[in-house]
Amino acid sequence: MSATTLRLGGWLSLPVRRRSVVVGGALAAGIVVIALLSLTLGRLGIAPADLMPAILGHSTGPDAIVFEVLRGPRLVVGIAAGAAFGVSGALFQTVTRNPLGSPDVIGLTSGASAGAAAFGLLWTGILPLPVGALVGALAAMALVWLGTGRGFSSPARMLLVGIGVSAMSLAFVQYAITRVGVEQATVLASFLNGSLASRTWGHAALIWVSVVVLLPCALLTTRRLQLMEMGDEQADALGARSAPARSWAVLIAIGLATAAVSVAGPVAFIALTAPQIARRLTRSAGPNLVLSALMGAFLLTLADLLTQQSPFAVQLPVGVLTAVIGGIYLGYLLVAQWKKGTV
Repeated sequence: MSATTLRLGGWLSLPVRRRSVVVGGALAAGIVVIALLSLTLGRLGIAPADLMPAILGHSTGPDAIVFEVLRGPRLVVGIAAGAAFGVSGALFQTVTRNPLGSPDVIGLTSGASAGAAAFGLLWTGILPLPVGALVGALAAMALVWLGTGRGFSSPARMLLVGIGVSAMSLAFVQYAITRVGVEQATVLASFLNGSLASRTWGHAALIWVSVVVLLPCALLTTRRLQLMEMGDEQADALGARSAPARSWAVLIAIGLATAAVSVAGPVAFIALTAPQIARRLTRSAGPNLVLSALMGAFLLTLADLLTQQSPFAVQLPVGVLTAVIGGIYLGYLLVAQWKKGTV
């Protein structure tokens, strides 16, 4: 299907396909529906007639508490964190030319888990747990950058070193858990699984600022990333400068994933599945960054809605459900490839 090019001055051009617009519109509408259900369903839900006054800050009493404290920040963080994970995964998959590329694979989320374990269990009181996760993620990425010997310009080395960093980080998490009591380990487990519970407007401000700053930066790399899908030699011949472009894309992806992990924990599989599902729905090549962001926000908010309304006595962390979704999707991919005779 032919594409229309959307230009913004002389420095940004985006190909827009009709199918992509339809899919994007459907995802945006789905996010709005999920947001309304998240705020209105359940025993603490706000009545539809009282929803707009609560959003505008004109409500008092229980509705104000539900929106300002319990569900509003949780929803806003979920939308932005899902978008950040989706874009981060799309960038990683494009620069590594690996459909399984994601922040999980190169050790970022495992490093965040190690940082949370270190400052949440062993060295308590030094840093808040989310800040500790941020420090751990940055430390893991520094190890990957140094371990490759070539920064982030070599996808194969980056993946290999990332797997090693991930294994060491998870080993440290297990060590930290064995050093503390059951109650402390339980508190940490909720964060390590990924959770949107008890979020605040401060968390929402952090992740939204990150998305607003880094998403346009990611969009600026789209043309070069599309050329790099043909191979580095052809991309360089066309002026893409693949090595620095790959490094910048990885840095942007790390920034987005780190911000999302710091506010929501290492939520599993959103970064992996969102770009893949977006690409399959649109049937188009390229990173599909905007649609990956919408798909990530849709999946994370949907999973959080299901956890809020689950019949279990104890509310599960959202990462438990996203892991189930990711496992089902990987099973689907395996069956599809088996039917094609490629595995």
